[in-house]
Amino acid sequence: MASGVDQNGTKQAFVRDTLLELVGGLEIGAAIPPERRLAADLGVSRPTLRAAIEELVREGLLLRRHGSGTYVAEPKIALPLTMTSFSEDMRQRGMRPGSHILSFEEQSAGAKLGARLRVSPADPVWAIRRLRLADGETMAIEFLHVPQRVAPELTQRDLEGQSFYDLLARRYGTVVVSGTQTIEPTVTNEEEAEVLGVPVHAPAFLFERTSTSDRGEVVEFVRSIYRGDRYRLVTELRPALSAR
Repeated sequence: MASGVDQNGTKQAFVRDTLLELVGGLEIGAAIPPERRLAADLGVSRPTLRAAIEELVREGLLLRRHGSGTYVAEPKIALPLTMTSFSEDMRQRGMRPGSHILSFEEQSAGAKLGARLRVSPADPVWAIRRLRLADGETMAIEFLHVPQRVAPELTQRDLEGQSFYDLLARRYGTVVVSGTQTIEPTVTNEEEAEVLGVPVHAPAFLFERTSTSDRGEVVEFVRSIYRGDRYRLVTELRPALSAR
């Protein structure tokens, strides 16, 4: 590995460029050399090297495992902010979507959930917790709540390995056309970390979405925890007409 500092840039920029070249030549999951060795090879201080590594960790190119080392991370999946299902998103990326049902129950809506679903607190809803997969790898935990009247014969088997939106359209003629979604950064708790196979307090995205059908009926309220190390959010921006 060549040493020295690019005269046209800072030491950290030089280290970053060298690390990018190193990462590009390694397989996903491979460990990079120890910091002490890298700093010596590059002729820079360990704090300078560490700052460059942390920058690549924040960008999702490297993954730190405490007590183990630093590894080449899986590339992040671009998640567009559009009205599509998880299954459709994964198929568009050439990946195989999947689901594993963790729990499937019938319960009363209650006041808070009833307000979101526009049903009476006493009305029955399906409460479903499922693990979302892409090419067999964990991607998100989804907490799905559906008014029972929207899908009265819904079973656990119906949701294994297929899109809920596809099921609604095919079986009930219900097409999801709009929704309201909020997104905020969070970290995984112990239970979420265990299910997703990530460290406790790993970065994650919390999505909450209420979706409406072409008949104006609320069909779901979903709360999802997406792995922060596998996703980046993408949105298309357009100027307002008044800004022209």
